[in-house]
Amino acid sequence: MQVPAGNFLKRINYPSDLKQFKEVELEQVCNELRQYIIDVVSVNGGHFAASLGTVELTVALQYVLNTPYDQLVWDVGHQAYGHKILTGRREDFHTNRVYKGLSGFPKRSESVYDTFGVGHSSTSISAALGMAVASQYKGETDRQHVAVIGDGAMTAGLAFEALNHAGIENSNLLVILNDNNMSIDPNVGALKEYLTDITTSKPYNRFRDDIATVLAKISSMGPDAFKIAKKIEKSIKGTLLKRSNFFEALKFRYFGPVDGHDVKHLVKLLRDLRDIPGPKLLHCVTVKGKGYALAEKDQTKWHAPGLFDKITGEIKKTKHDKPQPPKYQDVFGHTIIELAEANPKIMGITPAMPSGCSLNLMMKAMPTRAFDVGIAEQHAVTFSAGLATQGLIPFCNIYSSFMQRAYDQVIHDVALQKLNVVFCLDRAGIAGADGPTHHGAYDLAYMRCIPNMTVSAPMNEEELRNLMYTAQQDNMGPFVIRYPRGNGVMVDWQRPMKAIPVGKGRIVCDGEEVAILSIGAIGNEAVKATANLNAEGFYPAHYDLRFVKPLDAALLHEVFQKFNHVITVEDGCLEGGMGSAVLEFMADNNYKAQVSRLGIADKVIEHGEQPELWAECGYDATGIAAQVKKFAIKRDNTHIIAS
Repeated sequence: MQVPAGNFLKRINYPSDLKQFKEVELEQVCNELRQYIIDVVSVNGGHFAASLGTVELTVALQYVLNTPYDQLVWDVGHQAYGHKILTGRREDFHTNRVYKGLSGFPKRSESVYDTFGVGHSSTSISAALGMAVASQYKGETDRQHVAVIGDGAMTAGLAFEALNHAGIENSNLLVILNDNNMSIDPNVGALKEYLTDITTSKPYNRFRDDIATVLAKISSMGPDAFKIAKKIEKSIKGTLLKRSNFFEALKFRYFGPVDGHDVKHLVKLLRDLRDIPGPKLLHCVTVKGKGYALAEKDQTKWHAPGLFDKITGEIKKTKHDKPQPPKYQDVFGHTIIELAEANPKIMGITPAMPSGCSLNLMMKAMPTRAFDVGIAEQHAVTFSAGLATQGLIPFCNIYSSFMQRAYDQVIHDVALQKLNVVFCLDRAGIAGADGPTHHGAYDLAYMRCIPNMTVSAPMNEEELRNLMYTAQQDNMGPFVIRYPRGNGVMVDWQRPMKAIPVGKGRIVCDGEEVAILSIGAIGNEAVKATANLNAEGFYPAHYDLRFVKPLDAALLHEVFQKFNHVITVEDGCLEGGMGSAVLEFMADNNYKAQVSRLGIADKVIEHGEQPELWAECGYDATGIAAQVKKFAIKRDNTHIIAS
């Protein structure tokens, strides 16, 4: 749905148009940009509060910088909607996160203004530093390089590694710390406390008001004068804060904190900072959800609220006459509390996604046994390993695509030591509108190759509960449970839990000629396909493997002894996935059958709703049925008809 832009905004297609406005007019530009984001997201959906908080910063950056020649890198990208609107995509912004439309994140193939593809946190400083060093090497000394990173993303190890490196490079790099005390959920950790101390120190803030302008003027007097001024400023800052400045200890020039919603002051600061050499950090204090009162009040809820009435603030949810199945994440959230009440060894861990994975339920019910460790997947895994060495049973809940960031820790710290850490991989498979950075396409492949690892996937909510119950039994070792984003299929899901024999699959329905082997919740598409096929006179068998490691050898022997045509179905990559495991079993045991594998092909799958992308990949109910019909024989009451 197209939304009209304000009088100023409709004249801006690119940053060159923005530069035609007077500085006194920028506040109105900001007002119209903020309102446009509210208008569009309210009717089309998407991430919301983060971009409202960076409107003034976005306008100031595009006003001062010479983009795309100057390189602007946004961390994660939740806050980059204003950037997209000002860089040639306003007319298409209503297609944001829609199938075949604009990506919800900056993306190099989408625009030259998107200098680096993002989606996962904490990459911006490393990327911008690489660009800055490259420019220096090529002699492009006038080129600016800016990384905009939130205080939540700053907690990740990658950000610290980049700061540590950047401090010794004499490159033209500006890091802008967008400090709103939030990621998706409220920030945690010592860095949050440190930044709060800086922003609330009155003597320090009185001192720093004009420091950027002063240093810019001194820099024109020569390098010796500039070095002396830096030493004096550093000494005064340390005295006022009663501690060393963390960023200056890493050899960054630190400026701030400043009001991230004062666009005219930001323009002045950014112009001054262009003339100061070396690595610099500008600390901007912003409000996530700025300009929309409800979003300012409940920033987690309004991170990505879906469709809503922008006047009343009512979030629009589909109304149902009958009870609906729960989200898989909520099944996890309620089940871990049930298990923890019965087993005092169970602990819960998440890296900055307590609401997204529903561990917030346990954090509220059992605050001493559930931990949000910040955006720190590597730490989350090794912290869990440490808990396990002491006889505890950590349930480490990490989105499947985020677990990729902690792969070494899974192998080195958990699997090699055979520690009983339960990895609950949420958002496994096609993740939907967040697109390729968030699709959990690879976990079956990258987990099943690790020794000592059990890898499982429930087909429904009851199976998820049973696998969680199984994983906390004695001597289970490293145990993966992967499940998708979205709702399950059972209304009556809170049934008594029971242990599942590890490596044991099940038959969903018997049949003839063709066997469908599925793993995980995508098996419900196979159930739909089978029902439709039965109505047409085709009768394939359907098996739910449950485990990709160890495989159910007895079940697979039965399948290959009975069927000449086998179709594997998985919501994951074909290379190295469940279908590959089945082919390996067939080859190792000298079976000969025609095996067709359905899953994610060796290509990047873009964003869209899950059913749209399942169909594109060919493993929705329609795609499965079409594959069965290639091998099956159609039957009616009196005849057998070759398909």
